[in-house]
Amino acid sequence: MKGQYTHYYDDLPLIARILLQIFLGGLIGGVYRIIRFVESKNVVTLVAGILTLFTGVGNLVAWIVDLVTTCLGKGISVLAD
Repeated sequence: MKGQYTHYYDDLPLIARILLQIFLGGLIGGVYRIIRFVESKNVVTLVAGILTLFTGVGNLVAWIVDLVTTCLGKGISVLAD
């Protein structure tokens, strides 16, 4: 399901999303999840977004997971309902 705002990121070419994930992945992952919360009202997505933005370990783990799922062509999908 395409969101009202997250589709701007989802519609980027794959190479652009991979490059953004490599260089700005921690920031993008957290902001993306918070915006998905606004679209879907799923509290787990909000908590994951906040943890991704404000914790070092959460940021690193989310960055790796998001990079792998983006490279597989699925985009940011883990804990981003």
